[in-house]
Amino acid sequence: MSNHRGWQREVLMKLRDIVRTSAPALEESIKWSQPVFEGNGPVCYMKAFSDHVNFGFWRGTELDDPEHLLIGDGIKMRHVRISQVNDVRRELFESFVRQAVRLNIEKGDPTLS
Repeated sequence: MSNHRGWQREVLMKLRDIVRTSAPALEESIKWSQPVFEGNGPVCYMKAFSDHVNFGFWRGTELDDPEHLLIGDGIKMRHVRISQVNDVRRELFESFVRQAVRLNIEKGDPTLS
């Protein structure tokens, strides 16, 4: 995250805080050139682009998403596209993280099924 500047860095730091607050037991590492949080397999990731930041979930298709913010066309993965700092929705994103952690506990590593 140290190589990002401006609003993208602020978004990444907010997302990191959301993950650490919602699921402090998750392990953070850099995989695929992005921060990844794991607990019984990968749970979520953050990836910065020039005009947005993706906050993604390996079990995104299984998450309760009442506002339909999760997008993507993969079999399991979905992400929220964040285009400005004000797009960070703390309570909703905390819910996504908690749901994803619970699903990994119940179903195991999403990369193995």
